[in-house]
Amino acid sequence: MEYQRLIDRILLETKPLAKNGKVASYIPALAEVSPEKYGISISTLERQRYNTGDHDVLFSIQSISKVFTFSLAYARLGHKIWERTGREPSGTAFNSLIQLEHEHGIPRNPFINAGAIVVADILLSIFPDPKKVLLDYVRELANNESINYDENVAFSEKASGHRNFALAHFMKSFGNIQNSVEDVLDIYFHQCSLALTTDQLACSFLFLANDGVNPHNNRQILTASQAKRLKALMLTTGLYNESGDFAFRVGMPGKSGVGGGIVAVIPNLLSIATWSPPLNEMGNSVAGFEALERFTTYSGKSVF
Repeated sequence: MEYQRLIDRILLETKPLAKNGKVASYIPALAEVSPEKYGISISTLERQRYNTGDHDVLFSIQSISKVFTFSLAYARLGHKIWERTGREPSGTAFNSLIQLEHEHGIPRNPFINAGAIVVADILLSIFPDPKKVLLDYVRELANNESINYDENVAFSEKASGHRNFALAHFMKSFGNIQNSVEDVLDIYFHQCSLALTTDQLACSFLFLANDGVNPHNNRQILTASQAKRLKALMLTTGLYNESGDFAFRVGMPGKSGVGGGIVAVIPNLLSIATWSPPLNEMGNSVAGFEALERFTTYSGKSVF
């Protein structure tokens, strides 16, 4: 019950901070989400789950989905994946075109948009129906068959996704997109539209707290080495250009999305997910970021 009391306290303390942020509006479907929504969930390797606030409300996980698609591709390609994407912090906006010109169409890392689009291209080359494979994969990780895409969000993503089309076509000109841009982006827009609750999201990241093994069915998703490297990427690049500050203040590998979600893990212990839609200038949840800092501060638990 210590975790329950802790997240109840943190939610009350940090909910007022949401007024300092703004809900993402460049994707029309996200602009419709209430800024008042706020949930926090913890899932432990001891099969305990703790929830508070709007933990049972579905929301668009957006860029958090990049962890799912990357882990799918990484499990198949292994180290060869680094021929298509780098693993360094970008230093520029998550949807920037500038670096691609200098680096010949190779994205800095798989968690910026360009990198995730390359990963979607890889999945399209591997699987006949990558959207179904991805959905089944996330359902397995979360141990929940009800998870699905939000088609309204996917449509909204496509209708407003001009920068992502530009990124994909630009990389194709360098030979780093091998399939149809339209087909690749259909996967990308759908992955971003995955709708989960904070409870489901926390459960789905437990495999990274468990050395790459899904604790719900004991299936090896990634090798321990791959899981370690993925968590390192999350720590250094998972929160856009605020990744360094997140590592400094929070001390957990994490991944955020412009839907207002953040999920983080402590190896061999737990995963924790927050959702509060108002974002700061970097595209991260204002209340969620602060909640995770207070969680590691109050509990004394982090990766450091």
